[in-house]
Amino acid sequence: MKGVAKPAFAELIGTFALTFIGGAAIANGQAGLVGVALAHGLTLMIVIYALGAISGAHVNPAVTLGLALGKKIEWSGAVVYWIAQFAGAIIAGLALFVIFVDPSAKTGFLGTPALAANVSPTTGILVEIILTFFLVLVVYGTVVDSRAPKGFYGLAIGLVLTMDILAGGPLTGAAMNPARYLGTAIVSSHLGDLMVYFAGPAIGAAIAWAAYSFGLAK
Repeated sequence: MKGVAKPAFAELIGTFALTFIGGAAIANGQAGLVGVALAHGLTLMIVIYALGAISGAHVNPAVTLGLALGKKIEWSGAVVYWIAQFAGAIIAGLALFVIFVDPSAKTGFLGTPALAANVSPTTGILVEIILTFFLVLVVYGTVVDSRAPKGFYGLAIGLVLTMDILAGGPLTGAAMNPARYLGTAIVSSHLGDLMVYFAGPAIGAAIAWAAYSFGLAK
């Protein structure tokens, strides 16, 4: 726990940025799918390069879980990160409410990821598992693995988030991140699919850790 204040603060800022920019891109109604995907992906890339040296820039409880399973962060530190991540996301949700005022469907519930009309919760969990698997796999492959080219991890992780949103955005909103979901969902009182956005990313992160650790690592 020693020296965790600065990393935790970095996680709060980074998760705020991802939730605020991503939520605003949806809430303003002008970005479209590609714009929303780029808003999330570019923000994550920038946050990684800006704050990665301080906290690793997880900005996602699922990423923290995946790294804790691989003993890349202590569980005590992971709990602190989770608190900071959820706090940053909720603060971002409040900021979006102050700016857009309307937390209804008109603003996409302040940019809250949501299931499409033809997507069941079970299917939604499956989609979130697959999308989060790719996200955490790339984190392991570019940040954790010493064989990876140096200096490109931020670009790769930002692009995998963009890729996932382009594919899964129309299905589930492609959250891959319980904090990103909860930050806007709790402020807009749009919590109906909470289990999808907690269970899916958690399972996907665990599978990615197992796949990389036992099937791909040297």
